[in-house]
Amino acid sequence: MPAHPAGDGSGTWFLVDPAPAPPAPAVLDPRPAPSNSARGTPTAPPSLPAGVEALPEGGIRIQGATFDGALRQAVVEYGRSLAATPNGRVTVLAEVVGPTPPDPHTARRASLARALAVKAALVEGGLPPTRIDLRPLGRTEAGTDRLDVLPPGVTRSDSAR
Repeated sequence: MPAHPAGDGSGTWFLVDPAPAPPAPAVLDPRPAPSNSARGTPTAPPSLPAGVEALPEGGIRIQGATFDGALRQAVVEYGRSLAATPNGRVTVLAEVVGPTPPDPHTARRASLARALAVKAALVEGGLPPTRIDLRPLGRTEAGTDRLDVLPPGVTRSDSAR
């Protein structure tokens, strides 16, 4: 043990205990992370209002140009189930019918505004905003007003291709 002077000018020395040993390094688990199915990927709420349908991948689709009332509440509830998953990014695909004649800028802004409204509802349900990706598609070939909310691990709905 190292010796140090007492510091009072008496010339006496005292022994100091050594510093504690550092903690042991963390051991990483070599097993692969569980898949989305093992983590319990959220599914659509059991009772959906008119204008909302469950997608086969576990997401939801909102049809129509309005987003309020029961539609908004369904997305808030879905946001709660998504927030319960430990990680992963949620994707919101938004498309609009668009103006006539077609103006890509106006259609893109309109789809972005709708996607932001859905994001706000998901955040209200408890999903962190940093886990939400927005894809404002503007006017698409399908020519419909719809929003797809896709759970982690799903990047596109089959019917959006």
